[in-house]
Amino acid sequence: MKLSKIYDPREMNSYQFVAATGLIMTLVAHLILAIIGKTVENFDALYLCWLVFFSAGTVANYNSKPGDDDHHHHHHH
Repeated sequence: MKLSKIYDPREMNSYQFVAATGLIMTLVAHLILAIIGKTVENFDALYLCWLVFFSAGTVANYNSKPGDDDHHHHHHH
């Protein structure tokens, strides 16, 4: 199991990348809300959504065959 598929953006698939970006933006938004003293109901549910999204992306990433995205990069010598 390659752990870099979880934390390295170059190894992530698009689902993981979107989820990671969403998670960061949610964290930033949460921080801003905390600073201005606002609370949003069910805001924490966003974290769960991103986590589920990221997990699904990770599963898809691990299930994709290594050859799937290589067929565009054939180098003929």
